[in-house]
Amino acid sequence: MALSPRLDLRQTQSLVMTPQLQQAIKLLALSNLEIEAFVGEALESNPLLDIGEVRHEKGADQSGGDEGAAPSEHESDPGPDGSEALDIESHAVDPEAGPADIGDWGKAGSGGGALGEDGVPDLENRSSDGPSLTEHLEAQIGGEARDAREALIALRLVGELDEAGYLVTDLREIAEDLGVPLAEVERGLDLVQRLDPTGVGARDLAECLALQAREADRYDPCMARLIDNLELVAQGEVARLKRLCQVDDEDFADMLGELREYDPKPGLRFGGTTETGIVPDVLVAPDGTGGWTIRINEASLPRLVVNREYYVELKGGARDKKALSWLNEQLSEADWLIRALDQRQKTILKTAADIVKRQDGFFRQGVSAMKPLTLREVAESIAMHESTVSRVTSNKYLSCPRGTFELKYFFSSGVGAADGEGASSEAIKARIKALIDSEDSKKVHSDQKLVDLLNAEGFDLARRTVAKYREAIGIGSSAQRRRAKKLQGL
Repeated sequence: MALSPRLDLRQTQSLVMTPQLQQAIKLLALSNLEIEAFVGEALESNPLLDIGEVRHEKGADQSGGDEGAAPSEHESDPGPDGSEALDIESHAVDPEAGPADIGDWGKAGSGGGALGEDGVPDLENRSSDGPSLTEHLEAQIGGEARDAREALIALRLVGELDEAGYLVTDLREIAEDLGVPLAEVERGLDLVQRLDPTGVGARDLAECLALQAREADRYDPCMARLIDNLELVAQGEVARLKRLCQVDDEDFADMLGELREYDPKPGLRFGGTTETGIVPDVLVAPDGTGGWTIRINEASLPRLVVNREYYVELKGGARDKKALSWLNEQLSEADWLIRALDQRQKTILKTAADIVKRQDGFFRQGVSAMKPLTLREVAESIAMHESTVSRVTSNKYLSCPRGTFELKYFFSSGVGAADGEGASSEAIKARIKALIDSEDSKKVHSDQKLVDLLNAEGFDLARRTVAKYREAIGIGSSAQRRRAKKLQGL
């Protein structure tokens, strides 16, 4: 084939995203705190942007309404502060309080937040009142250290503690970093472990409990063996533990009672942590008429405006086309950013309203009334693409009387139910937990028994599905629970 230059005319189709469209998509996926940082950068780079007044509600939770009516099938009525809110009409349902999860010291070795109502994570903002753990410990070091060198090492060790009071860094690494012998770092750790509260500076749960046992003058060989075998305690191996500790039933019960009185996370008694709490993006509250009032939380969102007077002043001083072009570009970017943020709020509000409408049972009765829900269902309902709904629900939190939840929490798979609508996997997990919590200590339910009980309530489940859900919520098998209940009865 001969090679020669030639011209060809081809027609192709391509999707081109403008920088502004790309930025709008990025804004949709950001949380309120990330938007606040983005707006701060925009205020620094664009001289025409300014912060206007932010309307706040009276009360503990400050919120503002959406700027303009959100495109929704629901009616929009003014809120008590003159802002706009979405009211979701629904029939009144008697609320049913769910059981609260109460953790125990046996789970102290793993992280995780506290569990709130209905066994779901309570993501409310933490209180930061009082001195932090670091401040409390640093105030004691001066009176305990023998010299400035030991005090310096102890201060470094305190800085390596996590919020529960555990030392999370290897001593050799600290010794190399400070350029001191390992023995001096070990003496510094001994100093930290003598501070109040007892148990701080431990490197694992066993050491934390051992420190408290020594402080109580109860760290004898029998207690030492019990603390060294905490995994057997968690498994409820009573007979084996009694043989290891060489004690009878009465002594073992006393030792176990003392062990339960120790604090597995002594550092959590103190506030003042620098951890950032969850700031909800959407606020949901009863409207007093059987429905729900839904608002965007503007407490962390500055309201942007264009400083028109400054624009006119700068325009009058522009001496060439280049300066005037730059000024008009800044004005265009400012107007676009304000519109993009306004559209972002409307989209979030519209999505949240549909979620609240579909999960009305959850807000009234708890997780037991949660229904299966997919991104596609919400996307079709609000006439948006599924990817848009995914971005809207990412890193966004909803605050309601039952707590604060990520919007993604309300989406879950479902299983068959007698009512034909199906039941959410979260509702099934809550029901399994309730059945296990109410079981007789002498007659623990097997997975098959749980299947039979759930089938009797109208849930179509297989035994392996029940086992999967049980393990997902951190509940052991029937044999493990039987040993644990036997241990609790001592």
